[in-house]
Amino acid sequence: MCQSLLRTLWFVIGVMIAGPVFAQPSALDLQEGWQYRWGDSPFNAQGQPLWALEPEAGEWHDIGFPSNPPDRRGRSNVWYRVTLPEGSWHDPVLYIYSVDLIVEVYLSGERIYRYGTFDEHGQGQFEGWPWHAIDLPPDFTGKSLYFRIFSNYTDIGLWGEVQILDRQGLYMGILSQSIESLAVAAFSGLIALLAVAFALVQAERRSFASVALFSFSIGVMLVAESQASLLIVHAPLFWDYLAAGAYFTVPVAIALLLAQWLSNTRPKVIGWIWKLHLVYLVGALGMALLGLVDLSSTFPPFDALLAVTTVILFVSVLRRWRTVNVEQRLIIACYALLAGLLLLDMAVAHSLLPWGRVPVNHGALVFSLAIVAISLLHYRRTQQAIHLLNHSLERKVGERTRKLEQLAQRERVRAHQLAVDNERARYLSDLVVELQNCHSLKEGITLWAGRLVELCQPLSGRAYARLEQQGGLMLMAEWGSPSAERPLPKDILDSIPPPSLYVGTTLHSELDADGAAPEYPWCLQLSLPSQSQGRFVAGVVLLESPQGEGSGDAEFHSLPLFLSLQQTMEKIAITLASLALREELERLSYEDALTGLKNRRYFEELLRHEVASARRSELPLSLLIIDIDFFKRFNDDFGHPAGDAALRAVADVLKSEVRDSDVVCRLGGEEFAVLMPGAASHPALDRAELLRRGVSDLQAGPDGPELQGLTISVGVASWPDTTRDIDQLFLVADQALYQAKQNGRNCVSAA
Repeated sequence: MCQSLLRTLWFVIGVMIAGPVFAQPSALDLQEGWQYRWGDSPFNAQGQPLWALEPEAGEWHDIGFPSNPPDRRGRSNVWYRVTLPEGSWHDPVLYIYSVDLIVEVYLSGERIYRYGTFDEHGQGQFEGWPWHAIDLPPDFTGKSLYFRIFSNYTDIGLWGEVQILDRQGLYMGILSQSIESLAVAAFSGLIALLAVAFALVQAERRSFASVALFSFSIGVMLVAESQASLLIVHAPLFWDYLAAGAYFTVPVAIALLLAQWLSNTRPKVIGWIWKLHLVYLVGALGMALLGLVDLSSTFPPFDALLAVTTVILFVSVLRRWRTVNVEQRLIIACYALLAGLLLLDMAVAHSLLPWGRVPVNHGALVFSLAIVAISLLHYRRTQQAIHLLNHSLERKVGERTRKLEQLAQRERVRAHQLAVDNERARYLSDLVVELQNCHSLKEGITLWAGRLVELCQPLSGRAYARLEQQGGLMLMAEWGSPSAERPLPKDILDSIPPPSLYVGTTLHSELDADGAAPEYPWCLQLSLPSQSQGRFVAGVVLLESPQGEGSGDAEFHSLPLFLSLQQTMEKIAITLASLALREELERLSYEDALTGLKNRRYFEELLRHEVASARRSELPLSLLIIDIDFFKRFNDDFGHPAGDAALRAVADVLKSEVRDSDVVCRLGGEEFAVLMPGAASHPALDRAELLRRGVSDLQAGPDGPELQGLTISVGVASWPDTTRDIDQLFLVADQALYQAKQNGRNCVSAA
């Protein structure tokens, strides 16, 4: 059977080498009458290119096909034109296989198609290599069609087929051309999935992983490079990135496969080749994604690298032809077919050979079939070895059964302990969720102490907690039946360090008042981080140890139980630490770090609250909006450190000159706000003037910047004195500030 499968595979290789027949849709090729002109056309006021409106202008030269005109000399702009022939089409389109790189198409001076974006200098960026279907109007016969092209790639112009045909024929042709590639891609994807599955369960993981990598990269490359991919998702650049990633991965996968299948005779150069290609894969795609290079510019260096490494690899492998077995020779032959097709496709892509479709998918299929066939042979041999091994193992089953019976009793004990651990884990999971919903650390610690009875089953004990970092430990919970003669001695409580850089302490190492060790041998501590003082002991749990042999608790192993409880406390400590951090972050989110004032977020929430309160109580509400005059100029003259010092100085004046009930906030930049609940218009104006004078009287500190001459402008709005709509209070105050600036700054203006 194996020999028959190998002969069939060799026959498939021969048939595919004989050459496939491609079905072409009925179409009219535009192969004659092309002209080109280097440079870019000027445009008139209506946005029409003058070269398309002046067909008799000079500089046009004949060319056989609109690609790579002579005498390029580094130029990146070129125009092509052709006279459209007669024909009978129902829904005519101009089909172009590809364009390097972006294009605009004009007919009778009007743009009828564009792919890519030209800037004002006629330049652009690579946006993919899609096929193009350009709609033609009914009266296109005999008219000249103009192509404006930009390319900084090695090629410039149209590439591949250029045809006029019906739209339906175009789509049918694309599907017929892509069906083989899609079928091979699906087959490769299936192989990749099977290889991944085998890699997870079989011993030869590296071999199956290499097969999966090759099949996956080939499948992705065939789908991404097929023209039908744009009918699935019209995202040319996305497909080109997929094609590039898969194409660049193929030599890595092939080298790894050859290294696996030729393990006894593999050349050392294989390892260097796949590593070199892997470095290029990561570097090229990384730079393209970061925008350092165009994706199109990564293909020529890779093609050159692939050509060199393919020849080196093939020569080094071929030299060992006589020393390899039949299976390895099949792998080498299939690799030679695939490598040859890749090199042919590369030569066509770089115009070294006339354009034509190279059946790379056939080579990939043959290589995949060879890998699958040999993998099946190896799998069959492995199964035979497994069958012999199973027969040998059956003799040992009886012996092991007796040993398993001896372990069954131990397992029942362990199962009981696992059940307790699982129940504790469930309690812990619920507790963590509840702790995450707490609003403060104090609430979380109280909840923790209340749930210890479930977490510490089946042991009795007591819990002590510190609800404030600077406070002492207090009894929070007691469960089970702790012995009355086992109190927690005072010196034990005193031995717990205050909030500090806690490095650990063993409470049961201390002595009680009678000189005897306390009879709580298990001590668990809840240690939490403190932003200002390192770590502090937030709680202590004292537990009675399980009873000894012969009692009802003998099934519980002390060490696993203690470790389980210790891990439980550590997980709770992590949750409480995140709760404490969240509480601290909520406090910091309302404070401006530079000035110490409340920030804009706090101001907006407070304003909504005070507006609702004033409307409900019908008490006046005033708002001052303050802006430092010419602050940008001050920053430019004295520097940003001086500007920061000025902001702090102004903030200090505002805080010192307002009422205790007023709230000063920094809105951002050099803008401040003072919210004055219960203040009418006149007191608010007086307070604003007081603030203005306070800032004007600022002097430089001993080491600070010169603050003399620093002034502010203040806009005042009061409800209901200056506005009847309390919801517009901020807008009215802002308008008043604008009026103060219009009045010359360093003044107070009321709405």
